[in-house]
Amino acid sequence: MNTSRWDKRIYRAKELAIAHPSASEVLRFYECFQRALYSDIESECGHAKEARDPGTLRDELDLFVLLPKFPGFLTVVEKIAPVPLARSAAELIEQGAQHWQRLLQGCWRDADQQVIPSCVEAALSRIFLQPYAEYLADHTQQGPPDHLFSVCPLCGGKPQAGVLRQEGDGGKRSLICSLCSKEWNFQRMLCPACGEENIEKLVIYTADQFDHVRIEACDTCRYYIKTIDLTKNGNAVPVVDELAAIPLSLWAIENGYSKLQANFLGI
Repeated sequence: MNTSRWDKRIYRAKELAIAHPSASEVLRFYECFQRALYSDIESECGHAKEARDPGTLRDELDLFVLLPKFPGFLTVVEKIAPVPLARSAAELIEQGAQHWQRLLQGCWRDADQQVIPSCVEAALSRIFLQPYAEYLADHTQQGPPDHLFSVCPLCGGKPQAGVLRQEGDGGKRSLICSLCSKEWNFQRMLCPACGEENIEKLVIYTADQFDHVRIEACDTCRYYIKTIDLTKNGNAVPVVDELAAIPLSLWAIENGYSKLQANFLGI
């Protein structure tokens, strides 16, 4: 297991929970369980890498490994999660294995297209499935070709966040998958939702308390994504900092934009 990556995420979540009390509950919840779940999956499924064609990651779903872990996950959520998730976890525990199986299968195929009883159940399923998807991505022998994809070239998931890294005199942009955390290169000034490239239609918003995180919105399709600028803060961890920047999401909602892919808070 790439322990340094998980250690960085957990350390960053603790840092941001102190710096931004409004996000502390969700950040402390985030740091509690995904590393252990990833480790358990890797112990059972092995460390070997397999060859996978681009776009095929969702062809695999090992419920034999995953389903026995789901009630334990729900119990942890019930104890430590924010109230709406904790309440839904308690209700979901009572539903039983057949319901869990249908829920996980539906969310794995595509949560946006499947009939899932509630958005909170979909969120819980996605949280649970993320470490498994990340395990598959990490244990893929060859990554997909470096082409311009608006969705994850490995699993087809929508991007959760954008990233800017220093390259030459400017920043190089990439996107991070909301499911498997695969990162891929993407054109700097281009909407990942609709392909708009007219700069006058592409809106950027920042706030003082998160000067390294920005909203990148599109006035054509009205979708937005948060982008973490590592050229301004090299200590940021994109998947964690995206969660903490709640005020930016509120600004986007107030101005009529919808997030390209909601996080497990629903924003």
